[in-house]
Amino acid sequence: MSDFSHLDEQGRMHMVDVGDKSATERRAVASCRVSVGPKVFPLLMSGQMPKGDVWAAARLAGIMAAKNTPQLIPLCHSLPLTGVSIDFTPDPEQETVLIQARVRTYARTGVEMEALTAAAVAALTIYDMCKAVDRGLVIQDLRLEEKSGGASGKYQRLTNSPKNLVQFDKVGVGDESGSH
Repeated sequence: MSDFSHLDEQGRMHMVDVGDKSATERRAVASCRVSVGPKVFPLLMSGQMPKGDVWAAARLAGIMAAKNTPQLIPLCHSLPLTGVSIDFTPDPEQETVLIQARVRTYARTGVEMEALTAAAVAALTIYDMCKAVDRGLVIQDLRLEEKSGGASGKYQRLTNSPKNLVQFDKVGVGDESGSH
């Protein structure tokens, strides 16, 4: 009845059966940006936020979110993640923080939703940790930057600047790649 993979012959939603797909290495990178503003940015950069270590809390929340994506997104498959990392790149001129979430697996379906969920929850955690100082933070530009593996092959957003491109060889649980 439908060309949509999440609808059965009667048009009802169902979880796609990936049992016949080959397991391959799959990777995804997602990002978003948090505009923190002039009150929060200096406190964030100096580690003086009243609630504590914002970077550690947001990194851990992002990792946990990737691992729990199927509990949040109804038709996502549970996947054995082989690596999750969350990196932060502050931009003093814009008073923003770029969040990049990298997720890897060896499975029958991709990890795009896990990477997007990780970036979003890391951003929400930054908001939560900073709202006592300023509730005007803005979370923006949540997007898939790249993915590889599986039948659909590789995808890479064309609007990346060279400084924002991600190298997959740096992916791993707890990888901090020299950034915050």
